[in-house]
Amino acid sequence: MVLPHLTDDPDGLLEELEPQVTKWAGRSVGLHYQDLFGLLAARFGRRVVVERSGYSLQWVRRLRKEFPQATFVHQFRDGPDCALSMSRHPGYRAMELLQEVLLGAGVSSPLELTPQHLEKLPPETAELLFGERFDPSVVLDRQVPVARFGDMWSQWITEGVEYLAELPNELRSTLAYEDLVRDPRAELVRLAEFIGVAPVPRWLDAGAALLDSGRTGAALLLPPEELSALRASCAPGVRALSSV
Repeated sequence: MVLPHLTDDPDGLLEELEPQVTKWAGRSVGLHYQDLFGLLAARFGRRVVVERSGYSLQWVRRLRKEFPQATFVHQFRDGPDCALSMSRHPGYRAMELLQEVLLGAGVSSPLELTPQHLEKLPPETAELLFGERFDPSVVLDRQVPVARFGDMWSQWITEGVEYLAELPNELRSTLAYEDLVRDPRAELVRLAEFIGVAPVPRWLDAGAALLDSGRTGAALLLPPEELSALRASCAPGVRALSSV
């Protein structure tokens, strides 16, 4: 997934990396990635590595431990808009279904589910989670109130903001999607300065061109009752962000 963003010949780069990376079998995960990032930076003549992964707030403490020299940028989006987007994403819909199953069973992990728990599940759900046949319609076609995704968003945000607050101020920053859309150049310049690179005009132009202002305010198109419930479910996360 990464290499095609770095070169037009990802297969060639993979072959180039292979003899070096395969010698690292005994290294810890953190050391492995530090060395890989260093190798790629040297290969492409760069001095800063930026890694972006969604759904990673829960890993802040571990990332801080493994990469003590790293700085952190919390990129977030308006709660209702983000929850609405999550409600349409197969991955988050699967997570919501799993959360519902665990909550109903009174356990915190799929590993704790017993045959007795599975007997109480609808057959199609049990088959999806633990069977040999995968029926995507069980996830994609379920009628799930969008407010459920607002609950998920709020939980992740409130926990993540607490983890980020443990970092020294100089090691963390924020980047709101709505601010980025409203004034992309100013926000990208601020981001570049925080991570210690020059805001190259060509990069600013490319970044600004990729943004789609039409994606803000999507939740406002929901029916009033749905929107009201969604806003209520997102309220804890919104409050947490306001304290950042």
